[in-house]
Amino acid sequence: METPQKKLYITTAIPYVNGLPHIGNALDYLLADIWTRYQKQNGHEVRFQAGTDEHGNKIAAKAAEKGMTPNQFTDSMYINFENLMKKMGAEYTDFIRTTEPRHHESVQYIWQQLQPYIYKGSYSGWYCVGHEAFFTDNEVQATGGVCPDHQAPYQQISEENYFFKTSAFTDAIRTALDDGTMQILPDYRKKEFLELIKDGLADVSISRPRKNLTWGVPVPGDPDHVMYVWLDALANYISVLGYPNDPTWKEYWPADVQVIGKDILRFHAGIWPAMLLAIGAPLPKRLLAHGFIDIGGAKISKTVGNTIDPNEIIDQYGVDAFRYFFSRHIPTLDDGDFTWEKLETAYNSELGNDLGNLIQRVASMITKYQAGVIGESHQAEHDMTAYHQAMDRLEFNHAVDEIWNKVRSLNQYIDNVKPWQVAKDIEKNTEAEGHLSDILAHCAGALLQIGDLLVPFLPTTAAAIHQIFDTGVVQQPEQVLFPKKYLHTPDPHAPKA
Repeated sequence: METPQKKLYITTAIPYVNGLPHIGNALDYLLADIWTRYQKQNGHEVRFQAGTDEHGNKIAAKAAEKGMTPNQFTDSMYINFENLMKKMGAEYTDFIRTTEPRHHESVQYIWQQLQPYIYKGSYSGWYCVGHEAFFTDNEVQATGGVCPDHQAPYQQISEENYFFKTSAFTDAIRTALDDGTMQILPDYRKKEFLELIKDGLADVSISRPRKNLTWGVPVPGDPDHVMYVWLDALANYISVLGYPNDPTWKEYWPADVQVIGKDILRFHAGIWPAMLLAIGAPLPKRLLAHGFIDIGGAKISKTVGNTIDPNEIIDQYGVDAFRYFFSRHIPTLDDGDFTWEKLETAYNSELGNDLGNLIQRVASMITKYQAGVIGESHQAEHDMTAYHQAMDRLEFNHAVDEIWNKVRSLNQYIDNVKPWQVAKDIEKNTEAEGHLSDILAHCAGALLQIGDLLVPFLPTTAAAIHQIFDTGVVQQPEQVLFPKKYLHTPDPHAPKA
């Protein structure tokens, strides 16, 4: 039997710094952090990459608008993404900015490795500034000539560029997807991608003339051309590991999981694997393409103004409430829907009532009936196969469902055995004291198990549970874990008007 690989690597898509972090960025960080914490719990060493994409016309335009140089602008913006990760408790190990010299060197080295597959040609096609990407005639026709993600018409561009012969790798990529060397999750997205490339991968333009794109990595040996921003951005996943100079990059690559939004799957399943094959590097094992988050059934749009700021959610409800809602109520492998009311209901009923009250109840009964001393727990380990299977399939929402089954069944158990009733019988029944001690020890033990399972999802709450019950003597919590909040839903206890 082969020993499991101890060193693991997970990546997140690097966002453009032309705007503030949005909920999609936060979802990337959250999913990667859940996986990282789970793997660490299971004895693995994990590297978790994050970073910022800082080149391209959009950045240069935004900087000019603000009267700054692109460097000044990116320096002022990247920190917002780093701050959000810290606020979310994301345990990333590596942060890369595409403007860093180490990244430039790596990308220029990659360009030289790609040389056998690079040729010069003139390009005429449809370009979306929002995506910094070219689209085919079919894709443009299908959307009526307007990019659905940016609500802006595609621009027709003609220029002489360098091309990367991605078409040469079509069969190798198809084979890797078919034999599972590289997996796309969910499976239906793999089918969509294979359909997209049924006529083969199209060669991609990988440079733009300096006169049309000034802000980017210069093409080695040709000062009149600047590297196309996607080639530069995709390279970050290995440049951050020290490719090619630091030999330890090979200890972590291929990535075990690459977390991306579904809208950038075509780059990560097409261009990126072609680049890797061309430089002789292995393909990533899994591409987790998560869905989009709607707001009350409507697509998020800056123009409509229905964006949500992850910072605001954390400020109002706390980091664990944020992590809970987006890991359980937004399906990991599908689109999800957010409203403030849904979040608050989940916070009050599931975190507050189901879990918070349960912890409070058990701690209070042990304090009241046994002076805080927890008896010997003889409880059987619950079968958590379904939880671990969900984690392995990257279906984190199903894993949290499994934890909540335990939370609810423990609440049910307490209601059924009525420890307060057993406590009343102690004076006239000599066996009642031992029975009560067993009941409460079972409850404390079950909560500690729940605490273990919550580590990847709600690290602060998991630590609080362990602090209260770990030592064998209840340490009463200093404050209620999830105090009721009625910022967006009616307070049932408010006096009637």
